[in-house]
Amino acid sequence: MTEVRGRSIVLASMFTGTLARAVLEALAYSDIFEFPLKLKELYSYLPMQAGMEQLPDTLKSLENLVEEKDGFYFLSGHEEIVEIRQQREARSRELLPHALRYGRILGSLSFIRMAALTGSLAVLNISKNADFDYMLVTVKGRVWTARAFALLFNRWVRLWGHTICPNLIIAETALQWPLHDLYSARELCQMIPISGQAVYQKLLLANEWAKDFLPNAFLDLCGLPTKMQNQISALQTFLEIPLHGKFGDKLELWEMNRKIARFSKQAGFGEETVFNSEVCQGNFHHHRAWTREVFEQKLSMLEKEMAVALKVAVT
Repeated sequence: MTEVRGRSIVLASMFTGTLARAVLEALAYSDIFEFPLKLKELYSYLPMQAGMEQLPDTLKSLENLVEEKDGFYFLSGHEEIVEIRQQREARSRELLPHALRYGRILGSLSFIRMAALTGSLAVLNISKNADFDYMLVTVKGRVWTARAFALLFNRWVRLWGHTICPNLIIAETALQWPLHDLYSARELCQMIPISGQAVYQKLLLANEWAKDFLPNAFLDLCGLPTKMQNQISALQTFLEIPLHGKFGDKLELWEMNRKIARFSKQAGFGEETVFNSEVCQGNFHHHRAWTREVFEQKLSMLEKEMAVALKVAVT
């Protein structure tokens, strides 16, 4: 009884420390996606700045709430997600070369200045389908024209059993993300830039607010390809010539208006979707809201466990 009470006192006291809570928050968020974390990943996803050398002692103090298996850390009782991640990672590594190759082609299409792989495949955690999610940055005034080229390319990709999804397309004049939250910070941190290194660096500078949510992650962004397209090809410049000027402007406006009219009739329009001349973001499934809701539920459950530990400690 004395030993149990002693562990409870240590446990309860650690919950009042910011690093212990930060560890639980990072693991709770990743638990949503059945994604246990390696020590380096846990350090990167901490919602506070800390030294990596502090983690072992903190994790040891949380032994009643955090477990480890095969080098992965996760919330107690969720050991099955280790095997899930390992299986998903094996499949993701098979698909990643295709996704990077498609990303390089996307980055060479007319008016596209940056292409980055996003979503589950970017963290090697793809589950059921083989959809490849991308963020694209275009020149000003050609968001919808570039989108049309990307979807045309997707018709060819589908012949190989894959599907590319340019879920977020923005102009170079709209690099700063309007929503500043953990969801956006994780998306920005986890993406793999494939082409447009200079634009990618501008994107990071325009979104330095993300360091407030994940300060360690932006100290050393990982997952960058060793070779990254940076210059616009002569062919790309040549193919853009016919769509410069007033004709290109009219085509862009026509494509934007007809697509927005179509999207406005689709379920989920308007809540997490943004469609205008600078942004095309089609999150019709409200993934951000769903993630936030589940995350809050997990934190609430952890807080109840904290309260129980504290009650045991003082009785």
